[in-house]
Amino acid sequence: MNYDVIVVGGGHAGIEACLSCARLNHKILLVTGNIENIADMPCNPSIGGPAKGIVVREIDALGGEMAKNTDKSSLQMKMLNTKKGPAVRALRAQADKVLYKEEMLKTLQNQDNLDIKEGLVKELIIEDKKVTGVILETEEQIKSKAVILTTGTYLKGAILVGSTKKEGGPHGEKASNYLSPFLEKLGFNIIRLKTGTPPRIEKSSVDFSKMTIENGSDEDLTFSYDNTTALASTHKIPCHLIYTNEKTHNIIKGHLNESSMYGGYVEGVGPRYCPSIEDKVVRFSDKERHQLFLEPESLSYDDMYLQGFSTSMPYYVQEEMVHSLSGLENAKITKYAYAIEYDAIDSKQIKPTLETKLIENLYTAGQINGTSGYEEAAGQGLLAGINASLKLEGKEPLILKRNESYIGVLIDDLVTKGVKDPYRLLTSRAEYRLLLRDDNADLRLREYGHNVGLISDEIYNKFLLKKEKIEELTNLLKETKITPKKEINEKLKKMNTSPLKDGVTLYEFLKRPEITLNNLEEFINLDYDDDIKKEVEINIKYEGYIKKSMEEAEKMLALEDKNLPLDINYDAIPNIASEAKEKLKEIRPLTLGQASRISGVNPADISILSVYLKKKGE
Repeated sequence: MNYDVIVVGGGHAGIEACLSCARLNHKILLVTGNIENIADMPCNPSIGGPAKGIVVREIDALGGEMAKNTDKSSLQMKMLNTKKGPAVRALRAQADKVLYKEEMLKTLQNQDNLDIKEGLVKELIIEDKKVTGVILETEEQIKSKAVILTTGTYLKGAILVGSTKKEGGPHGEKASNYLSPFLEKLGFNIIRLKTGTPPRIEKSSVDFSKMTIENGSDEDLTFSYDNTTALASTHKIPCHLIYTNEKTHNIIKGHLNESSMYGGYVEGVGPRYCPSIEDKVVRFSDKERHQLFLEPESLSYDDMYLQGFSTSMPYYVQEEMVHSLSGLENAKITKYAYAIEYDAIDSKQIKPTLETKLIENLYTAGQINGTSGYEEAAGQGLLAGINASLKLEGKEPLILKRNESYIGVLIDDLVTKGVKDPYRLLTSRAEYRLLLRDDNADLRLREYGHNVGLISDEIYNKFLLKKEKIEELTNLLKETKITPKKEINEKLKKMNTSPLKDGVTLYEFLKRPEITLNNLEEFINLDYDDDIKKEVEINIKYEGYIKKSMEEAEKMLALEDKNLPLDINYDAIPNIASEAKEKLKEIRPLTLGQASRISGVNPADISILSVYLKKKGE
């Protein structure tokens, strides 16, 4: 049977790619090594966190599935950084690993236009530099119009513990050993990366009395804009905080040469922002302790996840390390930690659409592009699925800009800068992060989701009503004025704010730091939903900062509007620096804006390019 799109890999990128294509009425085949591992969380049993939580909201705004499925399976939901500004607030859910997989598999199996097949892809079928299908390791050939590779850590995957190295995936499954050599023959630059996971602890062996309890938020929170309450029974299961200590550090230092990393057994480059515990002890030798979190994995079994304690030490050393921790003196390890190496491609060889530059209609998403994290993978998978579908339909692609979404920041970083170690999305990577907030992902992206066809008219009309209510409340505050009457100033005194000397609109009055929108109920009826009030309050209180960010973004957009031809001859442009020429030829940026973000391309080079384009009438 022929398909419109074949998706290779059933992780978080593959799921979103499959669902988006299928929901856009394309016939899809998902090829995965083991159906039971679809939507697996081999590492941290959580979704969200700083920047990543906003990505999940963006996925939902565009019509993806991750947010809805997380709401169904959450054990705990927490809003992070509530005491800080809105730019860094983000949701984080502790997910039930078993329930998450079950619910996502149901969603896939109930989706029209989608078939699932177990198998490992050996090669791609290429005709005139265009992909036309896949060849499985069984030699079966399956034809398609496009292929999306979302292979996770399975490309020549290898598990490392101490001095031992064994081929395989996170659960000991068979690695995909043929596809990355095939990609290399096609001209792709293959890089070797490493990540890891900590040991799992039997809950009944833990002394929680020696730990600090970490609860979720009291209010009912959801990732999805379309869920008013979480669909799972809101268990609000606690996590627990502990710390490493001097004994832990001494054990690690005494066995350092036995770890895979420091013993010289690791080929791949590890994650800079999520290092192993032995790497933390070496790199941050001045720190007396490092925080760890003991987190539940599922209500279906007893395992606890020791967050922050990734290691590739031999098993007997892991025992010593774990037993040195407060509350884990008698802990039973149910699953030992390990490091995993895998192949990825040089992400500078893909376009902002996530289509590869070398092979037409071949898309890549997730860890094959050098990223880490379920959320980053899902965001890429969704965009790869959308853009593969749009190309098959002869439509313009969806390329999200850096001022529109964290997904846009992520993809632009990948295709413009490439990666040397597993990429992790951070709030600091987004120069317009005040515009890219947890609260406004739908306002930024829902229209795109509707235009593409992933957001129904019913949901879109609810969204339009929300926008109307935001505008209505904003105008109401601008039109309503309070004056320095005695009774008014008496109320202000109770609010611990200074009295009025002149009349002021409620819009301006709300800019006082100590005043909240709820305080204004003393003067006006505020019969609006909480999300409406939150949006209006943030927009008013941070109006000046938001305006400044938007002005800076507009300057960037002016460069984004200046397209660069793919066939431009950079060697023929005089006065561009040699390094800039090499980088421009390698990356082939689509716009002047993208060119300006390439390392090694300076403002002077951009000015020369701009003049060149004007002369050419581009």
